[in-house]
Amino acid sequence: MEFVILIGRIMFGALFVASGLGHLSQSASMGRYAESRGVPRGRLATQVSGVAIILGAASVILGIVPDLGALVLVAFLLGTALLIHKFWTEPEGDVRMMAQTQFMKDIALAGAALVMFGFFAEAGDALRFTMTGSAF
Repeated sequence: MEFVILIGRIMFGALFVASGLGHLSQSASMGRYAESRGVPRGRLATQVSGVAIILGAASVILGIVPDLGALVLVAFLLGTALLIHKFWTEPEGDVRMMAQTQFMKDIALAGAALVMFGFFAEAGDALRFTMTGSAF
C-alpha cells in the first residue's frame, strides 16, 4: 500500500511542478492576468507563487516534511480560488461558469492537499518512501 501512496504523491505533485514552472516561464502574461483580477504586483506574485508551489510539490513528492509541503499547496489553492477565480463577481454566462469551475477545482484540490497534510502528520516517521518525517 505504501507504494500506491508514493505513486499518488508523485501524480498529485506533478500537477503543481508543471504549474509552478508555468508560473515562472510565463510570469509576465500570468502577472498581467493576476493584476486584472486585483492582485497587486502580479508578476512578482506569480513568480513567488510559482516557487512556492514547486517547493510544496517537491516536498510532497520527495517526502521532505511532506505535511508542511501539503499546507503550502493548501494556502496557494485557497488564495487562488478566492483571489483569481471570484466567479460571484462575474455576470451570468460562460465567463462566470468557467470561473466557478476553476474555483471548485481549486477548492477540491485544496481539500485533497488538506487530507494529505492530515495523513502525513498522522503517519509521521512510520510512512515509507520519505526522506524526513512530518513537521507537525
